[in-house]
Amino acid sequence: MKKSILLIVVLLFIGSGILFFLKKNFVDWSEPSDANIPDPMEVKVEETLKNMTLEEKIAQMLIIFHKGTEMDDELKEELETYQPGGFILFANNINTFDSTKKLIDDIKNTAHIPMFIAMDEEGGAVQRLKALTDIQATDVPPMLDLGNTKDLNLAYDVGKVIAEELLALGVNLDFAPVLDVIENEESFMGNRSFGMDPTLVSQMGISLGNGLMDAGVIPVYKHFPGHGSTIVDSHYDLPVITKTKEELMQKDLLPFINAIEKKAPMIMIGHLAIPSISENMPASLSKEIIQDLLKEELHYEGIVITDALNMKALTNQYSEEEIYEMAIVAGADILLMPKSSENAIQVIKNSIVQNGISEDRINESVRKILTIKYQFLSEEKQLDKSIIGSLEHQEIIKKVTN
Repeated sequence: MKKSILLIVVLLFIGSGILFFLKKNFVDWSEPSDANIPDPMEVKVEETLKNMTLEEKIAQMLIIFHKGTEMDDELKEELETYQPGGFILFANNINTFDSTKKLIDDIKNTAHIPMFIAMDEEGGAVQRLKALTDIQATDVPPMLDLGNTKDLNLAYDVGKVIAEELLALGVNLDFAPVLDVIENEESFMGNRSFGMDPTLVSQMGISLGNGLMDAGVIPVYKHFPGHGSTIVDSHYDLPVITKTKEELMQKDLLPFINAIEKKAPMIMIGHLAIPSISENMPASLSKEIIQDLLKEELHYEGIVITDALNMKALTNQYSEEEIYEMAIVAGADILLMPKSSENAIQVIKNSIVQNGISEDRINESVRKILTIKYQFLSEEKQLDKSIIGSLEHQEIIKKVTN
């Protein structure tokens, strides 16, 4: 009996040794690793990128604008020829619900890659939906009023209200929420901000952004690194912020730092100068602010978009060609409102040929743009127009002022 037991032990020992030898030298017995399985999203993005021309890549970095309430020959030609990455609507693009929806659908139908359809819909004085002539959109109070409630759940619900009304038209990108922290009542941002407390601005802004995103609209947190301490409007001149970087970190940058930790998909760069960091260079054209501060020091990996490039804070000092090249060299991924797709593409292409911009730099931006488009825009939500100004939305908004 003892001999039998001993024989069994010996055989087991020999067998385990053979298995170990085979596993080590010939057979991979391990479980398949997730690291070895290609990410379908990455594969799709890389395949798209590989098949794009340089001009098509640059075009994805543009969000264009156009005057008028319907697709005309000029707009149609620009969209079909250059395939820009997005379109922004203003009040002058909006008429009735049906005509505005048709314009948006016509724009989307020209695209080979899903387009960003953007709007400034913050609440208060900045509500493009109020331009609808046949439907009364929900009137969202200024963000300062919402901030005064200190109700994070309400901020989330207001984000959803805004998103649902945008989605009824087909808008998928909102240049909101505002994360600027105001210094006083004279601040240029005024009641567009959630308030003077950076922690409150951070919490309310992120909650509203989450409401937008959960409903199906991509939020854009703005205006990095913060307009709150200036009385100058960058539509007309270049604001100058005299704070040190340490002072900015303690207040103005805090909401953006928190939004970055929460994986903010897009951040808009404002046209303002901070001499302590980048002399008198506008932040939107500054490598020290976009690449060094936002991307490297604050570890932001999402999409960086400029504020509108036709604002006088830029055009008073720089040529169209300088603005496009400097913004991309600085680290911007999307240029908002260039004069035309044709000019912007040609300027950027020339800069690549002359080694001012590398094609790798273009590829870096386009990868991020394609990724967020395939994640959020492949199957957009369609909501009925009855959601606009609905009783449900009005009841939520009443809570802000009650």
